[in-house]
Amino acid sequence: MNWDLIIGILSFVIGIWGMAKRRKVEKKEKGLGFGLLDLLFPLVTIPIKAPIWMGKTLRDAAIKELTDESRVREELLELQMRYEMDEISKEKYEEKEKALMERLEAIRKYKEE
Repeated sequence: MNWDLIIGILSFVIGIWGMAKRRKVEKKEKGLGFGLLDLLFPLVTIPIKAPIWMGKTLRDAAIKELTDESRVREELLELQMRYEMDEISKEKYEEKEKALMERLEAIRKYKEE
């Protein structure tokens, strides 16, 4: 087995991957980001990129759901209705309202950043 050839090929692939990675630092990657290596070595790159893409997609969906102000406002309205209908005590209402207001403030701070 020619180890020099294998090391050379690996060095070449790592070099190209590093250059592509440096270019993507400035711009946001969209989709799977298919490139030349994906066309040349699909059986190697797809199993690596698919879980990465899935992880990014799940992360983006979770962030979107966690930072949705309308859901917190709906919970506040529901809490207020339950309090006005005497379904919960004043102490429980104030405790939950405080928690929801803190959550709403945290979402707004996150969106400002």
